Amino acid sequence: MMIDADLPLWLATLIALCLLVGAALSLTGSIGLLRLKTFFERIHSPTLATSYGTAGVVLASILYFSALQSRLVVHELLIGLFVTLTTPVTLMVLARAVLHRDRYGDKTRAPGDERRSTTKR
Repeated sequence: MMIDADLPLWLATLIALCLLVGAALSLTGSIGLLRLKTFFERIHSPTLATSYGTAGVVLASILYFSALQSRLVVHELLIGLFVTLTTPVTLMVLARAVLHRDRYGDKTRAPGDERRSTTKR
């Protein structure tokens, strides 16, 4: 791998800032995953952190390799696009599977069932 020592200071600072923001967002999602209590609370935090954290890292990668190769490098956008599209869809499928398990499996109540049980039919 080539290391370019002639990277301008403003660009190196911008790349470092993008990486730090992406890493901080990913860390926030991980902490939210650990600290929230129920599955349905936990599912939201990693989705947002993965999407926005990936955006920061992908932007830093685009800036760095575009400066290193003296041309616009955008194939990292595909990585960001795939992560941004697949993470929420995967977690939505997981949430639906857990809802189905909670409603028809061993558990007697699922989130939202208490609202339905108090209304008259």
